[in-house]
Amino acid sequence: MSEVIQAFEGFLGLLDSWLGSSIWFPYVLVGVGVWFTIYLGFPQFRYFMRALRFLFGKEGDSNAPGDTTHFRALTTALSGTVGTGNIGGVAFALFLGGPAALFWMWVTAFVGMTTKFVEVTLSHKYREFDDKGEIAGGPMYYMEKRLNMKWLAVIFAFATLLSAIGTGCLPQSNNLANGLESSFGIPTWISGLVLAVLLGLVVIGGIKRIAAVASKIVPIMAVFYLVGAVGVIIVNAENIWPSFVSIFESIFTGSAALGGFLGASFAYAFTHGVNRGIFSNEAGQGSAPIAHASAKADDPVPEGLVSLLEPFIDTLVICTITGLVILSSGAWADKFPNQFTPANTEIVAGVYTDENPSHVEMLSAHLGRTPPANDPIKPLTAELPVVDGAIVDADFTVIHNRSIGENVFVRQNGEPYSGVLVVDSGVIESDVELHGDSLIHSVNLTVEAFKRGIFGDMGQYAVTISLVLFAFSTALAWSYYGDRAILYLFGPKALTPYRLIYCAAFLIGSTMDTTLIWKIAAVFVVLMALPNLFGITMLSREMKSTVRNFMDPAKEKAI
Repeated sequence: MSEVIQAFEGFLGLLDSWLGSSIWFPYVLVGVGVWFTIYLGFPQFRYFMRALRFLFGKEGDSNAPGDTTHFRALTTALSGTVGTGNIGGVAFALFLGGPAALFWMWVTAFVGMTTKFVEVTLSHKYREFDDKGEIAGGPMYYMEKRLNMKWLAVIFAFATLLSAIGTGCLPQSNNLANGLESSFGIPTWISGLVLAVLLGLVVIGGIKRIAAVASKIVPIMAVFYLVGAVGVIIVNAENIWPSFVSIFESIFTGSAALGGFLGASFAYAFTHGVNRGIFSNEAGQGSAPIAHASAKADDPVPEGLVSLLEPFIDTLVICTITGLVILSSGAWADKFPNQFTPANTEIVAGVYTDENPSHVEMLSAHLGRTPPANDPIKPLTAELPVVDGAIVDADFTVIHNRSIGENVFVRQNGEPYSGVLVVDSGVIESDVELHGDSLIHSVNLTVEAFKRGIFGDMGQYAVTISLVLFAFSTALAWSYYGDRAILYLFGPKALTPYRLIYCAAFLIGSTMDTTLIWKIAAVFVVLMALPNLFGITMLSREMKSTVRNFMDPAKEKAI
């Protein structure tokens, strides 16, 4: 089974190298946002205050057709975006790309405000009512009804189903369960089982129940998380300015090595910053329009304006705070006791240390997107003797999580291992576990950073409790996105089987390998985003005329 999983991980890694982690996808995603930002005259500036007025009911008709209010539609969509991407995703981006990755998350969010405005407006414009009188909306409807591309709509709907499981369910369950196990010692399968049952009780009620729960959870979870974050920032206040400096000085050069961090190229910072940006705020992915389609409005533009606030709240506020907590605390460059997962471990010939600048430079190049042709770092093939967990042969280096592993020891079935460690081309072939000190990422990194504040070790509970709320609310929203995709593809009879499968996947995800889950999410995000980005670009002129028709001269003066 382990060989099958490793082969699957390799296949996902190959797909990701062609898609989300490729150099072309960030340019496509950001490029579409830049195009609409310029074409529509910077709506994130011009219409920001009016978006707030629609959100809080100062404008608009509360009796307009729809299932939810503007506020509930926004909180439902935010519950889908404000999730593990804000806690674990930011940490993962910094782990891979260093401080500069946060800047590219900001860029993605800024132009993403316009992208979100466009995709929500167009999807809302072509929404439908299903057999029960509930709203059915999303990019698949404008693709079919306006572009006359049924085939594209079907591709997008299938991609939405995959993303509902791969990005909305599995990462939330996995990060949530790992956080509860780390902080409270609760086995991951128990967390997954209990919360899968609770999830099922909510999702069976449909969008109205989901929106009602989300509208209560989202404000509470945001406040709770921010209080814990501010506690870290206050203690590390002297590091805030240096953190900003480290972000901006490495935007186009890549992040330099620091502590256990071996450095990252511009390409790594850019691609992973943009990739984590879309995973966090989902601008361009086409998911949020499904939630916003349910909002009560006679015209699609007001709901598009409300959605414009999402990337601002999600990335420019919450993700920035998470990034500052991690950078100012210094946890991102420190090594911690860790179990070395096979997918992130490589054993190379020779002894290297991160205290030697030339070693750091060579290892950084070796771990880059394209290692040099004359790469001096060679994967090890050998049989290493092990006595009571200690590897006797010293002529090797273990690389784990893009860092040099230290204090490495070997276990088998929880006990110190004695025997031979078989290594083939840098990969461990023996049925053993490696433990030691290395960099950490995702939720575990955020947890460690939160321990370095005024609350001390208690800070981890702020992350854990927030994570439970964030992840659960995200899983709720994504269950609805998949729900609408199933309805579009197979009709109402398929809704109940889909909801049961979704809840079962939530349980399964709680026990899966975190790295595997992030790879699944990275691939499925792009599969969903590409048809949506193509579709909204094709409707550029219609979007501009739709906005122009709504923004008559009298209303423009009020903006």
